[in-house]
Amino acid sequence: MSIRPFDIQRLDHIVLRTADVPRLQAFYEALGCTVVRDLGPQRGLVQLRLGDSMLDLVDVNGDIGRAGDSGAPPGSDGRNVDHFAVRVAPFDKAAILAFCGERGIEAKSPDGLLLGADGFGPAVYITDPEGNRLELKGPPER
Repeated sequence: MSIRPFDIQRLDHIVLRTADVPRLQAFYEALGCTVVRDLGPQRGLVQLRLGDSMLDLVDVNGDIGRAGDSGAPPGSDGRNVDHFAVRVAPFDKAAILAFCGERGIEAKSPDGLLLGADGFGPAVYITDPEGNRLELKGPPER
């Protein structure tokens, strides 16, 4: 088996699913978070600065929330945490996918670049044994 091809550096972002984005947004803004990007109610995504990290609020009734695979809205039948992301370095997608494959860890890399705390960059998604999704986030592409 190969050695782990990355080290975890820090939390990049957390994604919370909600049926009431404005209420959750107001709560986090009251704590000092600021809006970085708002894709509007139809897309259903507001991204906030959370210190050095980011907090994404996903409307379960928006395009993004309905496309996710997190199940029902928050409550007894669904989770409100879609996934959490950690920055890893170095980021070598092929090496990460091979590492996961050798260990039987399901891994997939989305097309394109995703916005994280430091900008748009690559990512690989994995799932832990309890079903929690973890995004291994690469550095931003300048």
